[in-house]
Amino acid sequence: MSNEYKSIHEFDFNLICEYFSGVERQGPGSPEVTLKALSFVDNLTNESRIADIGCGTGGQTMVLARHAPGQITGIDLFPTFIDLFNLNAGKLNLQDRVKGIVGSMDNLPFQNEELDLIWSEGAIYNIGFERGLNEWRKFLKTGGCIAVSEASWFTEERPSEIDEFWKDAYPEIDTIPNKVAQMQKAGYISVATFILPENCWTEHFYTPQIMAQEAFLKKYEGNKTAEEFIAGERHEALLYYRYKEYYGYVFYIGKKIK
Repeated sequence: MSNEYKSIHEFDFNLICEYFSGVERQGPGSPEVTLKALSFVDNLTNESRIADIGCGTGGQTMVLARHAPGQITGIDLFPTFIDLFNLNAGKLNLQDRVKGIVGSMDNLPFQNEELDLIWSEGAIYNIGFERGLNEWRKFLKTGGCIAVSEASWFTEERPSEIDEFWKDAYPEIDTIPNKVAQMQKAGYISVATFILPENCWTEHFYTPQIMAQEAFLKKYEGNKTAEEFIAGERHEALLYYRYKEYYGYVFYIGKKIK
């Protein structure tokens, strides 16, 4: 595989944050998929406590808040994302139930068995799927649910170009049965698993970035780092269109057992 393109992890956090602040979603997904995953979660009430970990600017969080009862806390490492998150909550008059705070997913500010639902769309990879499932479990009440979307292989074998790209970007990528087994080993009953449809990547993630990329390049004209970053994003999108039958995001919903 060519080393021409840098991984997103090689770039400055501030640059990444600025770029993704200009688009509605920071990862593949859609309102329809958020609601589908939510349909597998039961027993939520007005007293329920929900955490959206790695919430970004809150696109999916606001969908949750409009369709689920309870208090929702969004947590993200980037202050700019949280500022936009709270601004978005205010625009929708959700500020009494929805609050974003700056924090790290490996040092969450919750008490043991405080939460009824942990949500994380396209973000658990930052800590690792297995580690996140294991470390976050203590914050859930018995019978509480976790719902995360995670990059996964659809096949046992795939072309070397996409295999090497993902193993470099996220070594924990694995097949769906192996991810379900990891969830069960961490102490959850697997409630539901489903693949996100292609439009979560195309219509809701990559297409909106086209204009954002042009604006970003115009702002940083002649900036080699910015140009390399956008080149990497475009390469990732190209690989998806070329190899989308081999991988994608999968929603995993589990329930904590004793």
